[in-house]
Amino acid sequence: MLFYLSLLAFFALLVMVLFRYRAHVAPYLPERVRAMFPGLNNYTPLSTFSDQLNAGLSSSNFDIESNILDGDSRSGLDERATQEIMEIMRRERVTFDQARLIRHNRILAMNGIDPSGMPLDSKAVTRL
Repeated sequence: MLFYLSLLAFFALLVMVLFRYRAHVAPYLPERVRAMFPGLNNYTPLSTFSDQLNAGLSSSNFDIESNILDGDSRSGLDERATQEIMEIMRRERVTFDQARLIRHNRILAMNGIDPSGMPLDSKAVTRL
């Protein structure tokens, strides 16, 4: 009985680990298996400015189209930031500018800064 319980616990742990790291495991799965689980293919890298423009990552405040017209030599926006912003847009159902603001405020909070730009540390000197 203890053997079967241990086996069940092992498989449960394996399923939880695979679920947690599914984005890293998905590229190694056969195409047939990936077709069975459409949720595994929810992100494709956007490597160029035109791909990012077509995905809706542009606005009047953050104009990628001008980079394309000016012949910018860079390959595009940061992939990790692009993925985070697209995830925020999908999850929170917000616009591109709102998703950028949410991401920026999260980065500020991780570094101990409130959204207004003031440090949250009580020992910080903010005026002389």
